[in-house]
Amino acid sequence: MSKVGVNFKIDVTKLDKSRFFVGKKGTYADLTVFVDSEPSQFGDNGMIVEQSTKEERDQGVKLPKIGNATIFWSDAPEFQQPKGDSAPEALPVDDFDDDVPF
Repeated sequence: MSKVGVNFKIDVTKLDKSRFFVGKKGTYADLTVFVDSEPSQFGDNGMIVEQSTKEERDQGVKLPKIGNATIFWSDAPEFQQPKGDSAPEALPVDDFDDDVPF
């Protein structure tokens, strides 16, 4: 099993507060991230949107992009960033936790 470390940056002002829901330990927003192994021209590996409902997907509703995702580390060859002056150096991850609770 491969592991990938991803940083997320979202514009919280674009979140639709009507989609928030209350859980046992707080108020939550369901988000969806699309990750590509190749970085875009801006260095991002993906985009983040609020999670759509089945009805919205069936109707072809496209939710607005609220943020970006960037891979900072991976042990999977398909997610390795190219080495060179233009690629940011991957951060070392010494103790990647196999017991992440999600």
